Amino acid sequence: MRSPIIGITLDSEEPGGYSRFPWYALRQNYCGAVAAAGGVPIVLPHEPDAVPAYLDLIDGLVVTGGAFDVDPALFGETGRHATVKTKDRRTAFEFAVTRGALEREKAVLGICGGQQLLNVVLGGTLIQHIPDTVPSALPHEQPNPRDEAGHDVQIEPGTLLRDIVQADRLPVNSAHHQAVKDVAPGAAINARADDGVIEGIEDRRHRFCVGVQWHPEFSISPGDTRLFAAFVAAARS
Repeated sequence: MRSPIIGITLDSEEPGGYSRFPWYALRQNYCGAVAAAGGVPIVLPHEPDAVPAYLDLIDGLVVTGGAFDVDPALFGETGRHATVKTKDRRTAFEFAVTRGALEREKAVLGICGGQQLLNVVLGGTLIQHIPDTVPSALPHEQPNPRDEAGHDVQIEPGTLLRDIVQADRLPVNSAHHQAVKDVAPGAAINARADDGVIEGIEDRRHRFCVGVQWHPEFSISPGDTRLFAAFVAAARS
């Protein structure tokens, strides 16, 4: 049996730094985590017209994070918090490829901002800025390096995520100022931080549809490695 092809979404940057022209970016450990789990990683440039061809090619989709936010208009809010930064072409592409992957019953794993986008695609909403919404919130934009844990999350019993990670709590890294607000209809919460912030969602109506707010590609715990293994196995089946 061939190894499953896993599409990974890219971040995009304006001119400056690496190039004087617009450029794509992706941390290597996204691809490394897919490869270690037995998948073949390929990256997906933001070409909306290519979405059907991408979906013909891939068996699973990883929607990655980045230092930007989903446009609040996409989840029905007219106001925009001062901290919100959007990348409209990237979001339009990720929205289309994620929706298409779910319609075709491809395995989907949303990571950090990818989890937030997944919730919006499914019909949910987001908290625009955690410090203004959650009293006594944990430091979800952790000050220590991203390859270290910033806090723990409680894994909800009876969820697919609990079956996968085989633990009630996980240490996780944390790099976000937004979070899921209203979980999409039909989806369920699978993880929470101790301050109540939603840290993971899943929709068991689909082949594999899981989002987590942290970055399991850093493999901070065995649960992170198990999550990628389960995702790639679902893409293979």
